[in-house]
Amino acid sequence: MNQELYYFIFNTSAGYLGILASAKGLLRTTLPHHSDKEVRQLLGGSNNQAKWSPEMFQELMQRFQAYFSGDKVTFPDQLDLTMATAFQREVWEIARLIPYGETRSYKWLAEQIKKPRAWRAVGQALGKNPLPIIIPCHRVLASKGSLGGFSGGLEMKKYLLAREMPGDIR
Repeated sequence: MNQELYYFIFNTSAGYLGILASAKGLLRTTLPHHSDKEVRQLLGGSNNQAKWSPEMFQELMQRFQAYFSGDKVTFPDQLDLTMATAFQREVWEIARLIPYGETRSYKWLAEQIKKPRAWRAVGQALGKNPLPIIIPCHRVLASKGSLGGFSGGLEMKKYLLAREMPGDIR
């Protein structure tokens, strides 16, 4: 990657989050963690070449803080998905349309991309989602309503769903 990168790490009521972006858009966000050191490691070596840019991410930081305080928040941010495959981008773009407080199944998502038998591949693409919460893969469940998988772990998936749908967790 020979492009200018920017990052920011900040605290929310749920823990520390990190953001990494290019001039084209957001590249990576982390889920909440106990320390900024953990987040720095999760952002990867890219943040070593990235510029610390808190001013660039103030609005996004405020939306994340509101989200973890229980507010209904949207994330219309520009994304830089150039490192993803065409299939991953397609899956993530559909997942991004799932409304706050609602869930869909892996099968539903596969049907939306006109590949109804590709629900396992959909799950694998969601597992590589570099922008959790912004691309709300936590809102995708197994067909029978069970949680399925989540790159951040099932406890984190339950936590995120409980923030959006209090009293409606499986």
